[in-house]
Amino acid sequence: MAVATLLSPDILEKYQPVIGLEVHVQLLTRTKAFCGCINQYGGDPNTHCCPVCLGLPGALPVLNRQAVEFAVLASSALHCTVNEDSVFARKNYFYPDSPKGYQISQFDKPLAENGYIDVPADGGGIRRIGITRLHMEEDAGKSIHDGFADSATRTYIDLNRCGTPLVEIVSEPDLRSADEAYEYLTRLKEILLYTGVSDCNMEEGSLRCDANVSVMLKGAKEYGTKAEVKNVNSFRFIRDAIKYEIERQVEVVESGQRVKQESRLYNSGEGRTYSMRSKEEAHDYRYFPEPDLPALHVDAAWKAEILKALPELPEPRRKRLQEEYGISEQDAATFASERSFADTFEAAAKQAKSPKRVANVLLGELMGRLNAAKLTLAESPVSMAGAVQAADLLEEGKLSSKQLKGLFDIAFEKSEDFAAVYEREKPQQISDTGAIETMIDEVIAANPKQVEQFKGGKTTVSAFFVGQVMRLSKGQANPGLLNELVVKKLNAA
Repeated sequence: MAVATLLSPDILEKYQPVIGLEVHVQLLTRTKAFCGCINQYGGDPNTHCCPVCLGLPGALPVLNRQAVEFAVLASSALHCTVNEDSVFARKNYFYPDSPKGYQISQFDKPLAENGYIDVPADGGGIRRIGITRLHMEEDAGKSIHDGFADSATRTYIDLNRCGTPLVEIVSEPDLRSADEAYEYLTRLKEILLYTGVSDCNMEEGSLRCDANVSVMLKGAKEYGTKAEVKNVNSFRFIRDAIKYEIERQVEVVESGQRVKQESRLYNSGEGRTYSMRSKEEAHDYRYFPEPDLPALHVDAAWKAEILKALPELPEPRRKRLQEEYGISEQDAATFASERSFADTFEAAAKQAKSPKRVANVLLGELMGRLNAAKLTLAESPVSMAGAVQAADLLEEGKLSSKQLKGLFDIAFEKSEDFAAVYEREKPQQISDTGAIETMIDEVIAANPKQVEQFKGGKTTVSAFFVGQVMRLSKGQANPGLLNELVVKKLNAA
């Protein structure tokens, strides 16, 4: 088959992609879903498991209360309706990493249904992406494939992950592009991190995503046949995999063939998907109620108690940061993208003379240097108290932006806090009107040609005089006052 990226935009424009996402999220509980084994990533293989994890005869599961509470928190944060009664079921399949021969999950009576996430639409505005359901289940073990020099491959089984509590979040097929899917996942991760129910670490498998992708002619009434792209390990690769899969399916349809309903794997090195196996239907799993677990009952009183831990979520916080602190929409979105970062900004803003100045210092001076040095906010040599002091000095006109940059450079170079650097360097900003006017007069007298250009209507030449006075003052002249006095002096001249 030809490479899908050779398709022309005109051909692709004829088709409407239809995308739904299934996201598996490991819950950050202390113990596993149905036993007392530690819920922890890593460890020596097959050391974090017990008869319940392994499905040994006579072992009975007991539901983890904290897992239920985390699942209810996540459901409410995603605007889902939490059902008072839900039922666990056995999902039967036979893989080496599933020692019981089934997975305890939920099927026809899930914990929560009918939620949504709002995402930026491709053409501008906001699109609401429906969430069909959020249900609880346990994770399977892990197969580890090991290649050898003779090209033989051996597979090892690590059952440490068996029984890890999960929620599966299933979206409606409302997404219409790979970029919208990326935005949906970004917003979903933000919300889950705010609630604290998961660390969403994709490298450790705490968040895994399957994408169901189909295409149909625009205006058609029925969706096309979907293919499922499984277990992609980064949002960027999920976006790339969906883009490839859309183009592959369009090419299949354009060639007169039919898209197969199957599961596919994405090879990020090659940038393409490969057929894995035919896609199972629900009846293939032969679901039936789990006989060893009673129905889960979350009454109104328990739910209310759980929801006391629900924090202010990213979207309302973005709006409040804008309104309360007068910062831009973009800055508010940057701060609100991470709960701890938003908390840090708010604590600093409440101490500073100008919240907007603090925002500018944090985003314009501090974070850029931290990112370049690959440091976290907690590892910053400049403390939040130092950032507030810097913002206040700017606001009071005691430092120029140029001087501030120089002080931050020294702070990072010598791993010192801002206060110590400022006390030692003590750069002074000249705000004395008479002193600045004396320097302006000297520069005007030395540059009659530029004065004539200004008189001739070339007013932008005033920037030349500002630069010359700044050089003369060694960068210490108050910029706002200097600009005002330069224009005044030139007009008088």
